[in-house]
Amino acid sequence: MKRLAPSLLSADFSRLKEQVDLIENAGAQLLHIDVMDGHFVPNISFGPVVMKSLLGKTKMPFDVHLMIENPDLYIKEFVTENTEFITVHAEACIHLHRTIQLIKSFGIKAGVALNPSTPLCVLDYVFEELDQVLLMSVNPGFGGQKFIPSALAKIEKLREMSESRNPNITIAIDGGITTKNVKAVVERGVTLVVAGSAVFNAANPTLAVKEFLQEML
Repeated sequence: MKRLAPSLLSADFSRLKEQVDLIENAGAQLLHIDVMDGHFVPNISFGPVVMKSLLGKTKMPFDVHLMIENPDLYIKEFVTENTEFITVHAEACIHLHRTIQLIKSFGIKAGVALNPSTPLCVLDYVFEELDQVLLMSVNPGFGGQKFIPSALAKIEKLREMSESRNPNITIAIDGGITTKNVKAVVERGVTLVVAGSAVFNAANPTLAVKEFLQEML
């Protein structure tokens, strides 16, 4: 099943619940939570307090993306009844296997994100342990960037890896995804699409969600 996860980073925080209601009612299946610390990426977003403010106000599962240094110190703070995935960056983890097991110890699905220049081979010895691989199709830190085309070949290679080694893994993409290019990534094997500005900055976010879902069929 292919799912759409609009990124909270691009929402209007002065109307947070209203915006979350819009995308949920339009059919979005998850809420992507981008957490940035100003060190691993050159931007600061928000922490668990903002995420937890939505508990009881949405039925959408949380897809937590930690773009932070020393993620082990903060993982527990993002464990809630809504949390489905917690994804860390391979580039930020000194002991990646340990971090994956820490996430799983809370009963949460574990994901690893890879920056555009990070090869898939860094996952060789943890691949079977993963529930999700998130491929960055922009350099992380800011919303509204343009899609890096080399991500398409990377998706295909990841799909081939998954077919032989971990067929149930979620292949996610994040960065520069629009209704114009989403079909291309889904056709290559993506099953979870993260979209931020293309949803929340659209003239009609409800229509944008519906257009995404139609293109993802």
